[in-house]
Amino acid sequence: MDLRIFTEPQQGASYETLLSVAKATEDLGFDAFFRSDHYLRMGAADGLPGPTDAWITLAGLARETRRIRLGTLMTAGTFRLPGVLAIQVAQVDQMSGGRIELGLGAGWFEEEHKAYGIPFPADRMSRLEEQLAIVTGLWATAPGAAFDYAGDHYRVENSPALPKPVQARIPVLVGGHGARRTPRLAARYADEFNMPFASIADSERQFGRVRAAAEQAGRGPDDLVYSNALVVCVGKDDAEVARRAAAIGRDVDELKANGLAGSPAEVVEKIGAYGAVGSSRVYLQLLDLDDLDHLELISAQVLSQLR
Repeated sequence: MDLRIFTEPQQGASYETLLSVAKATEDLGFDAFFRSDHYLRMGAADGLPGPTDAWITLAGLARETRRIRLGTLMTAGTFRLPGVLAIQVAQVDQMSGGRIELGLGAGWFEEEHKAYGIPFPADRMSRLEEQLAIVTGLWATAPGAAFDYAGDHYRVENSPALPKPVQARIPVLVGGHGARRTPRLAARYADEFNMPFASIADSERQFGRVRAAAEQAGRGPDDLVYSNALVVCVGKDDAEVARRAAAIGRDVDELKANGLAGSPAEVVEKIGAYGAVGSSRVYLQLLDLDDLDHLELISAQVLSQLR
């Protein structure tokens, strides 16, 4: 089971804070550092000092880390044109020496679009499908050849399809709860399917849909990695769990029901239950980015038992 650290900087984090978490992620043996792609805080958080851009952040981290993989859960398709995104991600892959992964989604948080003047079209899923086709098509085009695409939303004409990433194929993540279109898009374009903030039963059901869609698309169901994203709150004892839950404004019982919370043994057991339904990777949503002791505990008493 791979354990990756997943952050939500829109809730309040500077680049320096993110850098400290990413370095701890690397030093403590985790597989990867991922971040959300949002420009507006959610809920009661103050969001200070203000938003940071996902791909600018990852470009910086690419130069300041050496081992961990870096990526997004998920880049909002509404924020970037697909051709520009393909250039950005390929360049950051070069800057990292080939450690980048792209999670790409349709975009959903309308308020942040209003706050920063970003269009929020109704047909985001059809746009996402074209974005996936263009981004992956540009990267897959042989050097010296040209790429063309004619869709309902985007047209690409005679593109040199440059620059190329270091990796022969940058892993693409698609995720979500949709019962029909989401599995189909994952089966066609993704290397990994991610189920965010879902129960074991719902994860098993959605993984089954994706596996069936992969077979229909002529792929082996095991060609994809299946993963979950879940909030994490671990403590050496009940008092420490309660303190960490309070720090992120959550209830312990709710966290235990809907996330990974409790003692290291409890969390290891629950991760194992997700593994039993097909998940081989878990993104630990770390909400208190100043609590690096939390990461040390997870590394020492959770990660160490899952290797």
